[in-house]
Amino acid sequence: MSTSARAARRGGRIAYAALALAVLVSAFPLYWTLVAASRSNAELARPVPALLPGPRLLEHLQAVLDEAAIGKALVNSLIVSASITVGTVLCSTLAGFAFAKLRFRGRGLLLGAVVASMMIPPQLGVIPLFMLIVELHWVNQLQAVVLPGLVSAFGVFFMRQFLAQSLPDELIEAARVDGASYARIFWSVVVPIARPGMAVLGLLTFMTAWNDFFWPIVALSSQEPTVQVALRQLGGGYVHDQSVIMAGTLLGTLPVLLVFAVLGRQIVGGIMQGAVKG
Repeated sequence: MSTSARAARRGGRIAYAALALAVLVSAFPLYWTLVAASRSNAELARPVPALLPGPRLLEHLQAVLDEAAIGKALVNSLIVSASITVGTVLCSTLAGFAFAKLRFRGRGLLLGAVVASMMIPPQLGVIPLFMLIVELHWVNQLQAVVLPGLVSAFGVFFMRQFLAQSLPDELIEAARVDGASYARIFWSVVVPIARPGMAVLGLLTFMTAWNDFFWPIVALSSQEPTVQVALRQLGGGYVHDQSVIMAGTLLGTLPVLLVFAVLGRQIVGGIMQGAVKG
């Protein structure tokens, strides 16, 4: 074996070892959540806590169901997150296609306004947004959480960058020569090519909507909670029961893992195609 071949082989082993270490470090918080959810508070408070799952996971999951309306919260979070994800992906793909491939007056100015809006902290809009939902009588209703999140400036910019790189102008011109309308071009040409980028944006949007706490705690109450709002009801008392809190956290994490498992192949494809390159 030549020197260059041995060096390449050694470099490959180092790369795989580094990747394995990165996977272990990334997965450890989830594993620790499982361990903590299956142990008691006393076991977690030991100087050397247990590193293997215990036998009390089902007991703590039942405590979660008893202390909080977690079942209703899971359904509400699923409705909110799915609605926001579908709306954001569809609107962002439409707007991204327009900014990337269509020529119209003021395109650069509008795109600049979209990007500039990303610099505004969302907390600044909470008071006027709450006043609006009060006027519409939407307080403690899911549409108060869904509708403000249906359009994302980041999503528009993300899909614009993806389509600018991945969608050839020749395909659009060929479709127009064949007499296709812009609606037909979008559904038959743009969407199949944009699917990896849509999957990446869908996962990011779903995770953001699922983990959102600030606006749901303002707009909703404990009678109509999302998962993050319901989790704050867990482990109450003078001493917080960390095991029950971790069990609720584990239960609230499972849908995100399921979405990642479903969209994983498309996400990897989107990353490999350089979805965020300009």
